[in-house]
Amino acid sequence: MTAIAPLTVGAASARTGLRPGHTLRCAADRVRIELLQYFRRSDALVFTFLFPVLLFAIFASAFGSLPAMLELEGQQVTQAHYYLPAMLAAGVFLSGVQNLGIEIAVERNDGTLQRLAATPLPVLSYFLGKLGQLLVTSLAQAALLLAVAVGAFGIELPTDPERWFTLAWVFFGALVCFAVLGVAVAQIPRTVSSASAVVIPLALILQFVSGIYLAFPMLPEWLQTIANLFPLAWVGHGMRFALLPEIAHHLEVGEAWNLQGVAMALGIWAVIGTVVAALTFRWIKRG
Repeated sequence: MTAIAPLTVGAASARTGLRPGHTLRCAADRVRIELLQYFRRSDALVFTFLFPVLLFAIFASAFGSLPAMLELEGQQVTQAHYYLPAMLAAGVFLSGVQNLGIEIAVERNDGTLQRLAATPLPVLSYFLGKLGQLLVTSLAQAALLLAVAVGAFGIELPTDPERWFTLAWVFFGALVCFAVLGVAVAQIPRTVSSASAVVIPLALILQFVSGIYLAFPMLPEWLQTIANLFPLAWVGHGMRFALLPEIAHHLEVGEAWNLQGVAMALGIWAVIGTVVAALTFRWIKRG
């Protein structure tokens, strides 16, 4: 029997004649399909889309009566306020690394990618479809989380345009970074049944280490050092700058904001994820 050769990006481009219009039309179709599949999956809705919102509501309710984490110069950082940027960071991370990682791993191991390989779908259109799904769901999730924070818990959002600009570039930078890392992580599971079992524990451990569920100042210094090797801790740092009062820098490592570090971490990990994904992604499962 003749083996089916893996379809590379170059092969996909050749079979479509390098037509940008065809690639974009296919990408738009894939976005629609990906969104329909996403919102039909109860596990994705609960454990990816609604999970950060539910956790924020739980944390804000449970710790809302505790004293403020910091009060200075007429400003204060409440427990609920502190968890808002953490849950925003967790939302993008779960949608990118965890959800995409599991989705692509399942599609590779259940034969979905092999069936797509028999169609004129360009590889770029496939990934643009995934990225479009991630963009739409992450924006909707962030809007819902901010609405709950303001409407249910009375948290004040920043009025400084610089803070909103920082929130935007950190959010979209994290979205791209976690998307390519999700594609890279998807190459680890070897079976459909192991996809969730492999990806979810990795994502959960990194969230705890990065100060998502435990306030970053509560972590020992050695654990903070390890966390800063990965992008999630830096995304949380950038979002705290955007959403918390200025006095919150006293709660950070070195009692200072480091947005340059945020940009560097996102850039470095985006490159790492892209290289790993490009070297390991195949339409056809090896073996």
